[in-house]
Amino acid sequence: MENKQPASLVSHLISILLLPFNVTVVIPSLVLFFFNNTLGWGLISPVFFLVFSAGFLVLIAGILLVIVTVFQFAKKGNGTLAPWNPPNKLVVSGPYQYSRNPMISGVVLILLGEVLIFGSWPLVLWFVSFTVVNYSYFIFGEEPHLHKKFGEDYAEYKRNVPRMVPRRTPWNPEEK
Repeated sequence: MENKQPASLVSHLISILLLPFNVTVVIPSLVLFFFNNTLGWGLISPVFFLVFSAGFLVLIAGILLVIVTVFQFAKKGNGTLAPWNPPNKLVVSGPYQYSRNPMISGVVLILLGEVLIFGSWPLVLWFVSFTVVNYSYFIFGEEPHLHKKFGEDYAEYKRNVPRMVPRRTPWNPEEK
């Protein structure tokens, strides 16, 4: 039986603190604390500033993408990003019109931004590990589940919206 009640603010906060916050703040902080020897890739000042600035912009883009997708899940899907309280409705608006999993893409951008900012090989390893595991899970675990849950609506969405590389134009299911 599906829960038709919208997720509470507390549910959203718990899911954000347990999932993206741990992945993008707690774990990278621990990695930097225990494994980092130098910051900035050892680059000279002007190049370091460019890499740092690029990292900051990528980090901000990732944060904004995560925020927008969380709001889409709450507003359109009546659920949270957490697997224990997922959206009750298929979300195909906002960033989901361009890519099938922009939330993970946002987290990956945050991690890439941190890699560029801190210049840490252990963070590179965390970034690559997280990305490979999550996209693999999405392909082999989440997509079959979504197809089972939402049926032909998800199949049509999947045919029209790429998994990772965003479309240039938004997909509108109303325009067939």
